[in-house]
Amino acid sequence: MLLGDTVAPTVAGAGAGAPLRLDPVDLILSASLPVKGVMIVLLGFSVACWAIVATKSLHLQRARTESKAFLKAFDGAESLEALAAGGLDAFRGSPFARIFATTYAAWTKVTGGRRGPLDDARAVQVESIARRAAAEEVTHLESWMTLLGTIGSTSPFIGLFGTVYGIMDAFLSIGNLQNANLPVVAPKIAEALIATAVGLVAAIPSVMAYNYFARRIQELADVMEGVAEDVAARARVSSPGDR
Repeated sequence: MLLGDTVAPTVAGAGAGAPLRLDPVDLILSASLPVKGVMIVLLGFSVACWAIVATKSLHLQRARTESKAFLKAFDGAESLEALAAGGLDAFRGSPFARIFATTYAAWTKVTGGRRGPLDDARAVQVESIARRAAAEEVTHLESWMTLLGTIGSTSPFIGLFGTVYGIMDAFLSIGNLQNANLPVVAPKIAEALIATAVGLVAAIPSVMAYNYFARRIQELADVMEGVAEDVAARARVSSPGDR
């Protein structure tokens, strides 16, 4: 039958007289090189997205849990030295603890063992170091967020490129074969639309994860600024050796 002979190379399972049936897997495997390239790039984006989601989820969960524990220890400590002497190993995942460790090291360095509150110049220096430590911790929390946002914003356009190329290829086939029958056009249009679908599959989780993580990071960043100011304030009125 003429219809079966026409669509056999491009339609899965279409023998003589068989109805038109498109197999997505066969369409992907038989797609043109540009469309295959688009799908490979989008597949890589999708894998990277889920890897970042898994890693960032564990990172933020640990930061939130250990930061809460550190704040309890910080508020209950009699002095900065007492807190430092108690050890910070239990709070390694807490950005608050790292801010404290950096500020405490700067405080002990500028005082040189001198007793008494800090003067204005040294107090400003310690406060500046605490703020810089907080900014560095925010940057650390935001690691890989740029890639996540890039995947979410570019994946639909990359998929759209594959769709446009696939449709253009379909029209070229129509012109070359002088045949606009559905069996001729459908496979190429279907593979073009698959590229759009793959682009959305990569983009939607990326955008949702980016918004979720950005909100969680902002919550930690807001508290982080207060923690830096609190540590600097306690260092200003304390002195090494005091209890």
